[in-house]
Amino acid sequence: MASKGFTVSLPPNESIHTWHVTLSAPASTPYYPGKFGIILNLPTDYPFKPPVVKFHTRIYHPNVTNDSLGNICLGLLKSEAWKPSTKLYAVLEALRNLLEEPQLDSPLEERIAQQYQSDRPAFDQAAKQQVKENAMSQPIFPATG
Repeated sequence: MASKGFTVSLPPNESIHTWHVTLSAPASTPYYPGKFGIILNLPTDYPFKPPVVKFHTRIYHPNVTNDSLGNICLGLLKSEAWKPSTKLYAVLEALRNLLEEPQLDSPLEERIAQQYQSDRPAFDQAAKQQVKENAMSQPIFPATG
């Protein structure tokens, strides 16, 4: 599946519960022209529980842990906000939108959020540097199975 800046593939020999998503950063962001690997895991009780979504490619962003875990803080994915009617396409769109508009009221990386608000040029430079180091080619996802 490919649409609007992302492609989705299922890993070989995997159930349909694990998706590998390649997100192409919007041109209006300091993340452009980066390509970010995202791993989306559907719980067995999906759609009644939200998917678990993590950045596989490191990204300098207030709402994503700046480590190898890549945890994401996105309101749509919180258990109390999740609705079974939410389409996975909407989740992918929300991730893309997060690159354009960080949710500064709920950062996972407080220092990065403060920098985004108080010194945008330095933030943009740091984000571009991390793109240069980590996101200039197609992501390589971990082998599973």
